[in-house]
Amino acid sequence: MPAARDPGHLALLISFALLAAALVGALFLVKGQQQAQRWVAHTLEVEEQLSSVLSRVQQAETGQRGYMITRNTAYLEPFTTGARNLRTELDELHRLVADSPVEADRATRVDKLATERIARLTQFVEMIRRGDSAAVAAGVKTGVGLNQMREIRGLIDEMRTHEANLLAGRTRDAAWQANLLLLWLVVTAIGVAVVAFFVTRSAMRRTYAAMLARDAAETAHLQLLEETAQREAAEAQLRQLGKMESIGQLTGGIAHDFNNMLAVVIGSLDMAKRRILKDPAKASQSIDNALQGAERAAQLTSRLLAFARRQPLAPGALDANKLVAGMSELLRRTIGENIRFETVLAGGLWPAFIDAGQLENALVNLCVNARDAMSDGGRLTIETANTHLDDAYAANHAEVTPGQYVMVSVTDSGTGMPADVVERAFDPFFSTKEVGKGTGLGLSQVYGFVKQSGGHVKIYSELGVGTILKLYLPRHFGEEDRRPVPAPEAELPQGRGEIILVVEDEEQVRIMSVDALRELGYVVIHASGPVQALAMLDDHPSIDLLFTDIVMPDMTGRVLAERMQEKLPHVPVLYTTGYTRNAIVHNGMLDHDVDFLAKPFSIGQLAVKVRQVLDGRE
Repeated sequence: MPAARDPGHLALLISFALLAAALVGALFLVKGQQQAQRWVAHTLEVEEQLSSVLSRVQQAETGQRGYMITRNTAYLEPFTTGARNLRTELDELHRLVADSPVEADRATRVDKLATERIARLTQFVEMIRRGDSAAVAAGVKTGVGLNQMREIRGLIDEMRTHEANLLAGRTRDAAWQANLLLLWLVVTAIGVAVVAFFVTRSAMRRTYAAMLARDAAETAHLQLLEETAQREAAEAQLRQLGKMESIGQLTGGIAHDFNNMLAVVIGSLDMAKRRILKDPAKASQSIDNALQGAERAAQLTSRLLAFARRQPLAPGALDANKLVAGMSELLRRTIGENIRFETVLAGGLWPAFIDAGQLENALVNLCVNARDAMSDGGRLTIETANTHLDDAYAANHAEVTPGQYVMVSVTDSGTGMPADVVERAFDPFFSTKEVGKGTGLGLSQVYGFVKQSGGHVKIYSELGVGTILKLYLPRHFGEEDRRPVPAPEAELPQGRGEIILVVEDEEQVRIMSVDALRELGYVVIHASGPVQALAMLDDHPSIDLLFTDIVMPDMTGRVLAERMQEKLPHVPVLYTTGYTRNAIVHNGMLDHDVDFLAKPFSIGQLAVKVRQVLDGRE
């Protein structure tokens, strides 16, 4: 007889059989539950899609009604959005109800009515655009649109009712499947408990392996962060070295040029002091040499301020064609007879918003550079044109604002520049000319001036062919400035006994200004600071002009002027300073109706400016 089976083995086999049956049953029940849930979700999705279709039609109708009432085109945005997206929503509705012939037929009727409603709304919008209000009113009175919306809502309500009934039945099915599944899961839990130990042990092993992998990943991440920090530190050090090299070149160039000019000034004044009694004529010549050296130093300071975009600009509407035509004779004499000079001036040129004097200096600088590039002769052309720098151009050029510009270009047929020279052409004190034949500040001054004015500069150059340098000047929207430019006077304008209050905290500058004004025939009182100046107003109520520095202790010259004009509102103010980033200059532009004289100034410049302020400007 066969040996009796081991009860333990039999129980184990039964347990495995029950577990297998429970698992198979659970799988079927899970599938049934999932199917029931999918039908519930499908019903909810259909209901949501019906709401979306109705919302799109109502959105289009609301936008059309708002535009009809207000004529504001902003209301066309919801109309356009609703009409554009309705087709997508309808197509999705067709897809969702394709399994139900009844719902599919209703969806087709909704589609037809919604499409007709959008077409009618579009007709109304076109009639409104044409201003045909009578046709719009007549169309509204027919009530066609109202009936269309009623039918659409009615069909959608029918579909919602149908879907609600389906949802109730499907929800009951899902609940029954869930209860049955729960029963099977209880049976399955008994079998799961048997294998839980083995599953837990396996999970612990996997968790341990994952922890090891995580630790390794964190270590690698920390190493990567450390390497990144080291690389960023190295890059920052390289950038700092580049900055220091640029600063070194700048300071070296400034020191070189200023030392040369100071050598001329100091040496010439020393010689004048020695010769003043023995040989007055030579002493006068030495003084002239010192003045020339000082003027060169002032020009260098002006160029540095232009490069740094810190010079005071007084822009206005300017006809670039008239400016170029007026400079033509000067430029012909500057470049010499061996170079052919031409101008190509655009018709209908827009006025530019620019400082005319600074633009003249820029054109002279560019023409001198072009002349030096054509030692054996050639052709130099100045051209003007209206141009537009679009978004694509601005995206590839830093600091360029898209918009309309007046272009002034200088083209030469000289030797041209290689790419590495073009890249550094605007750097201060960078020059390819021989020592002593250029300061290296011409192009940097042009660049700084145009950028400060809100414009753009671009160089195109090819070796052996020539160079084109284009200035893009911001367009002025309005009329050009037609005020006549005052002609230079042969003699310095003199004072007529007017009283001028000079306020300057630098003693030597104050003494020089006082002496110069008295030399010009003015009565001068002076103060070493704003507080002292305000205290003097009660004793001198008949002041005709306040001539004040801007940067001073206690308060700025602008505040001093405001305090003074509270007592003497009729007194004009003339400001002066050696650095323009202050109370009267903002974004590089002089404040409106501000009179300004930049330091250093000559007695001639002082005489003209003071007379101009006292006489009043048109």
